[in-house]
Amino acid sequence: MQQKIVLIGGPGTGKTSVINELTNRGCFCMPEISREVTLEAQKKGIDQLFLTEPLLFSKMLLEGREKQFLEASKSKEKIVFFDRGIPDVHAYMDYFKTEYPITFFEKSNHYKYTKIFHFSPWEDIHTTDNERYESFEETLEIDKFLMNSYTDLGYTIINIPFGSLKERADFVVNSLACDL
Repeated sequence: MQQKIVLIGGPGTGKTSVINELTNRGCFCMPEISREVTLEAQKKGIDQLFLTEPLLFSKMLLEGREKQFLEASKSKEKIVFFDRGIPDVHAYMDYFKTEYPITFFEKSNHYKYTKIFHFSPWEDIHTTDNERYESFEETLEIDKFLMNSYTDLGYTIINIPFGSLKERADFVVNSLACDL
């Protein structure tokens, strides 16, 4: 049976760096798609789609993450890593107090992941850029909503310790060693 492993955490916590490291090690990884959605909107003259049209942005993310999940399911890979999962979408909507259709939550219930690895906010590595504008304080708050979304869905969360990129990637791989 295929394992679907999700890396979660607020913005700037090191998820994408670890996904890139896992990819470099030959693991099958699904990248974060929010930057792609944001850049597409910027090409159309919308600087921050999530801030100006959060529901549209979130629908686009939900569709993209559902597509990734289905794509992964069709692959013959035994383990697939995801940089964020479907429940992240409604966690962010909850954080921003934005109403959304029940289908957001239903899809989180329908598409199930095997394990959830959590990256706690870490001020030493937190940065902002054109697509990641959240302050460290906002990252702390977003993290609470992410944790609630996954635990409300019944997931057990595995916390990634702070450390070097190699140590963090090793932690994920070693946690799955019996599964590889």
